[in-house]
Amino acid sequence: LRASGLDPAALFTGDGYAPAALSPAEADLLAPPMGLDALDCPDWLAPILQDSLGVDFAPVMHVLQHRAPVHLRVNLRKADLASAMQALQAEDILVKPVSLSPLALEVTQNARRVQNSNAYQNGLVELQDAASQAVILELPLNAGARVLDYCAGGGGKSLAMAAAAQIDCFAHDIDPRRMVDLPSRATRAGIKIRMIATSDLSTTPPFDLVFADAPCSGSGSWRRTPEAKWALTPERLSQLCGMQAEILDKASQLTTRNGVLAYATCSLIADENAKQRDTFLKRNPDWICRFSRSWTPLEGGDGFFVAIFARAT
Repeated sequence: LRASGLDPAALFTGDGYAPAALSPAEADLLAPPMGLDALDCPDWLAPILQDSLGVDFAPVMHVLQHRAPVHLRVNLRKADLASAMQALQAEDILVKPVSLSPLALEVTQNARRVQNSNAYQNGLVELQDAASQAVILELPLNAGARVLDYCAGGGGKSLAMAAAAQIDCFAHDIDPRRMVDLPSRATRAGIKIRMIATSDLSTTPPFDLVFADAPCSGSGSWRRTPEAKWALTPERLSQLCGMQAEILDKASQLTTRNGVLAYATCSLIADENAKQRDTFLKRNPDWICRFSRSWTPLEGGDGFFVAIFARAT
């Protein structure tokens, strides 16, 4: 209410279904918050994020206080940017291009209509954050390559990779229930994705590219799940970092001799990003990092990190 310029006392009246009137103690708290309180940043996370983001810390935290934009990815198997925009606009869904990706659109009007629209139901567009799309653009997706999405989750990045090139795409997740909608999504998109159970990982490799979008704090997407910021604990962050290191080591063993390993998170925290990259290289001196990049919400999408590895010889 404060941020909207409204007087809380006008709504906290106790009348009808309205919340009870503010007590004197509560009324004394109506002064604008200062310091970390103004950034909605848990005390223990502040130094970690300050070290990770530097001068961008406060601007990023302010951006995370606002609703995330709704982004779409144009499916090149069925449309191009212009025809997808036209199809959406025919259903009064207004969009505009997003600079993060040449296939990204931001919905500026009637976002709630997207999933029931013909453009979506016919596979012309898919919901996907623009920075997530930008990560996929950095991957070496060569025609004919065998590609594994190692931590596929709902399969959004599997769909993006399979739409970007004529690859043989496989999707795996330690919890297969997360992939339950992937077959229908792939059918809608007009692409083929083969799902692999964990028990079959020992017989299906090797792959030319293994992409590991690892479980993480999700700090780059806190606009979408604001409660996650407060649910995260130091113990949980340490646990996640241990999982990420284990995933990197396991995923690296699934590549061909000349294969590529790509590691990604939707995190802003260096311990989950650059530190994981550097410690993986220390544990595996026969690998090198070919490319690494971070995105923050200041660029218009979620926060993301990607590192692309290959063997040195």
